[in-house]
Formats: sequence, C-alpha cells, structure tokens
Amino acid sequence: MQPPVDLIRLARTLGDPNLGCCVLAEGNVSARIEEATLWVKASGHEMAEIGASGFVALNLAGVLSLLEGGPESPAEVRRMLDNCRANPRARERPSTESFMHAYLLQLPGVRFVAHTHPESLLSLACLPSAEEFAKRRLYPDEIVFCGRESVFVPYADPGIALAREIRPRVEEYRNARGAAPKTIWLQNHGLITLGATAKEALAATLMSEKAARVRLGALQTGEPVRWLTESEVDAIATWPDEHYRLARIRGSES
Repeated sequence: MQPPVDLIRLARTLGDPNLGCCVLAEGNVSARIEEATLWVKASGHEMAEIGASGFVALNLAGVLSLLEGGPESPAEVRRMLDNCRANPRARERPSTESFMHAYLLQLPGVRFVAHTHPESLLSLACLPSAEEFAKRRLYPDEIVFCGRESVFVPYADPGIALAREIRPRVEEYRNARGAAPKTIWLQNHGLITLGATAKEALAATLMSEKAARVRLGALQTGEPVRWLTESEVDAIATWPDEHYRLARIRGSES
C-alpha cells in the first residue's frame, strides 16, 4: 500500500516555511481512502520534504477503539497505537495525534485532515478572547472556506487527551449545524481543517491564516472590530454562487 499522492502533496505544501504554518517536524496530515484504513504522517518527519515513506497506514477501527478506554500512561498509549499499524512489519511510528485524525476522518464527508500551527492564528489562539475570534466572522470568503464558525477546543495535552476534548465539541457542532465543521481552533496549539479533498483542507488552512492576519490588523488599529452579524453570515453561507466556488476548490463542479 502507498499513501495517496494528494496527501503527500498536501503535506509538502503546508510544510513550506514561507507559509508560516509549520517548521521542522511540526504539523501532521491524514487521509482516508479505503473505509477501514487511514494514512497519517509518521512522527519526526518534516512535512516540507516528506515522501511516501513518511506516512503510516493505521487500522481505523483499532485507533477509534482506544478513544473509549480510560486514562493510560503515555508509554501504554504509544504501545497500543503502534499495534494499530495496518502493516505489522512497519517501523515508522504514527503521529501522536493519530487519535484525533481517526475520529475526524470517520465523520461523513471528511476524507482529508490537516493539523498545522499557523503563526498568526496561533498568536490569537493564545489570547483570552481566542474563542470569540474562532466563532465569529469578518468577511465573506472566511465563511465560504472556514465555515459559519470554527469549533474552539480548550487546551489539552497532545494525543489521546486532545482527541477526547475535540470529540464532544465537534459532536455539539454537528448536532447544531447538521454537518462536520470545516475548521477547529486549538487553544495555545494551532488549527485543524477538514475536507472532502486535499484541496479543500488546504484552502481552509490558507483562509484561516489570512483571516487571523486580518483580525490582528484590525486589532492593531485600536478601534472596535465590526464582526459580521448572524444574518449576514447566513446569507453568505446559503448563497448558491458561494457553493459553486467551493465545489471548484474541492475539485468538482457538482
């Protein structure tokens, strides 16, 4: 088995240091092409230079089952995660964030997930008002590519603890909105984007970081920020032309 070419391309694009989303071995990406298997970046690989050997195939059901257990030691969690490798002879260690990737990839319509640490967005995610920044919108394209609002997750240790914090907040969003979120802000940590295609996950990352720069620029003026109203957000979110544009980004015109 080989990881999808689109997944490798997504990792390399997000790993470009000029984007300010990841440096060194930061960040991870994943994809679910076959129903029972997910591909995730292996620990320690730099996304900018990653190749097929930098990914690990995991048994999706096996990883998901670990989320249902109780508290485990880091060493025990690592052992159990390594045992979920689809190829028992594989030597690469799956990312510690494989748990959140597995949960998100089993959501309807989600095939690619990208986790990054964008500089501007991370600056905002470290502020006391981070949740407001995540849930509100400033301009139309932010709504199209990042969703009506982003899920906000309070800080949790990376790995299984973080996945267990993400799950109930995403489920709350799904119950309210009827679909998976496009973007998730992690307090003092970074960003997660979800997509039906690698292009969609990439677009959500790029637009989220642009929106963060816009927020920072607005705050620097010292004037009150004029957020879009709920009715204005709804108008863009339901506008047919915007659905067409998003379909083009996804790679289809449906």
